[in-house]
Amino acid sequence: MGLQHQTRDTEVLIVGAGPTGLALAVDLARNGVAALVVERSGSLFPGSRGKGLQPRTLEVLDDLGVYEEIRAAGAPYPVGMVWQDGVRAGEHRMFDDIAPDESAPYAGPWMVAQWRTQEILAARLAELGGEIAFGREAAGVEQDAEGVTVTFVAGAPVRARYAVAADGGRSTVRRALGIGMTGETVDPGPMLVADLRITGLDRDNWHIFPPAGDAGFLAICPLAGTEDFQAVAQFPEGARPDLSLDGIRAVVAARSHLAPDDVTEVRWASDFRPRAAMADRFRDGRVFLAGDSAHVHSPAGGQGLNTSVQDAYNLGWKLAAVLRGGARESLLDTYEEERLPVAAEMLGLSTRIHRGEARRGAATRQLGLGYRDSALAVETRTGLAEEALRAGDRAPDGIRGGVRLFEEFRGVHWTLLAVGTGAGDGSELPDLSGLPGLGAVRTVRIPSYGAYGDGVFLIRPDGHVGWAGVCAEGLASYAAGIAR
Repeated sequence: MGLQHQTRDTEVLIVGAGPTGLALAVDLARNGVAALVVERSGSLFPGSRGKGLQPRTLEVLDDLGVYEEIRAAGAPYPVGMVWQDGVRAGEHRMFDDIAPDESAPYAGPWMVAQWRTQEILAARLAELGGEIAFGREAAGVEQDAEGVTVTFVAGAPVRARYAVAADGGRSTVRRALGIGMTGETVDPGPMLVADLRITGLDRDNWHIFPPAGDAGFLAICPLAGTEDFQAVAQFPEGARPDLSLDGIRAVVAARSHLAPDDVTEVRWASDFRPRAAMADRFRDGRVFLAGDSAHVHSPAGGQGLNTSVQDAYNLGWKLAAVLRGGARESLLDTYEEERLPVAAEMLGLSTRIHRGEARRGAATRQLGLGYRDSALAVETRTGLAEEALRAGDRAPDGIRGGVRLFEEFRGVHWTLLAVGTGAGDGSELPDLSGLPGLGAVRTVRIPSYGAYGDGVFLIRPDGHVGWAGVCAEGLASYAAGIAR
């Protein structure tokens, strides 16, 4: 067999170098798992389509080690400014204002162009020794009891223990597996999204031009951290948006007070039909679906990219636990069990926001999403108040006794957290370190803290409560079950 046809081996093959694939690769790399990212294009995606990072995603990116870069690259969303006949008609608040608190330090969405988010994740991956292979378009998938082989339009196949399809809404891998996608068209009219250079508009507002006459809706938002604006224009059903410079100039001039020449450059442009669709399942043997290959959202509400990155965060530690930590292979079943209901919930929210049936409120922050019904969530306390933290929930931040919880959680380990009276003197807490399936476990004790309530909590590597109890009785049994 010629050298160019020799199969390459890796532990995890990730198809797609978008935010989902890159976040997963970073998580695997910091766990010491060999992963290869393949991308059909010759470079990272150049556009801004997914520009809003929700608070829960900011927490994920903090844990992955890129929060400072993300913060430096972006800014809060500007206030909307509604224009009528070339005159400022009033402000429009795009999001409900929610103040941060110690349990949730990131309050609102942070705007970063998608291409910049990808650059930051790719740089972090390179820092960890990871690799992206560009110009590799997947063509087929075969799997057996030991692994997965992915073939490509050009170049050698890749053999992996597991593969992850992060190759978008038209996923080649999903189609090769025969997994259906069920959904609906949210809006029959196409939408144009473009990154532009524009003169004559300030960068302090998100400029909104309501429909007038035959001209449809137009919004022009300054892209934080860049000199660009993102323009979004809605068209009637059956229209074919012209993505050329002259075509976009005509749309902007027809729908706003700007002149055609005020649009000086088109840096990226795309048109799409807003859809809400979800794959029938998120796993087929040794292949997993994540991100847009598993669920496609309307961009309204900024849920698509965020749900996708959190897919990766859920899957990464589980693959690492199986490949490196001696965890039971069936741990991977909990990926679909946990993420499919979340994706369905976020799809519904995105669609309601697109149709004007819901606001961009607390639910869009994704801090309330959890896995209470998961097989990994074991709650042993009784008589809890309705608002009480439970197993499966996101573990809150906070500072008690000089300890900041997010700093203790950061990394690839589990955290055994004893709070208040449940902490005792520590003698009753089992030593879980090195237990197959768990690996490193950090023990933390803090005084009473209302966000948790007194008790003992085992926090997963992805920042969710796995087990909760008044004391540690039954905890060792739960931990041992991860390895069985």
